[in-house]
Amino acid sequence: MKRRILKENRKYTFSDYFDLNGSTEEIARELGYSFYREAISLPRSENYHSEDVKRLQDTFYTILSKITTDSEIAKREFLIAPILIEIARITDARINVEYPIEINDKLSGSLDYLIRAKQNLLVIEAKKGDLDKGFSQLSAELIALDEYEEDNVQNILYGAITMGNVWGFGVLKRDEKHIIKDIDVYTIPGNTDRIFSILLGILTSQDV
Repeated sequence: MKRRILKENRKYTFSDYFDLNGSTEEIARELGYSFYREAISLPRSENYHSEDVKRLQDTFYTILSKITTDSEIAKREFLIAPILIEIARITDARINVEYPIEINDKLSGSLDYLIRAKQNLLVIEAKKGDLDKGFSQLSAELIALDEYEEDNVQNILYGAITMGNVWGFGVLKRDEKHIIKDIDVYTIPGNTDRIFSILLGILTSQDV
């Protein structure tokens, strides 16, 4: 008999999933989805001025020795926001911060960032530590978004989990009710160009 992670008659917010004593696979299963880890071929775009991203990377190299980024707020302001500002500058994307969603007593709370472009949606969850537990929370958010955006024809929902200096990605395949966590991770400042390319690729990809 498989153990149950979620308790009956209890309300769960997205942040509660970070603290649950269960794997992402167990949590996803209880919410009606399957879960797997594998290498994902994420969309990428080079349709940007490389010198702008290089300048951003150089700024990270300069400031990281001068700023304490232990808190989640510091990571958001100094590591995440500069990337998203540049994304917003060169795309039609709309960035919603602390976007509230309430589906039911198991799926409610605020998404740190919900980015809407003409083609795709992207959820970004910022955490102070532990990408694995953070991905459990991100999975719950993607599942909630799957129900919330029921009229959206986008077949794949994209998510990112970040500690500011480390980024990981995942997808939810809506037709299959299947969540995949990419086994690769990317770092700031070293992989700034790759992270930017993936974020831009997700938001401008024509695949639905």
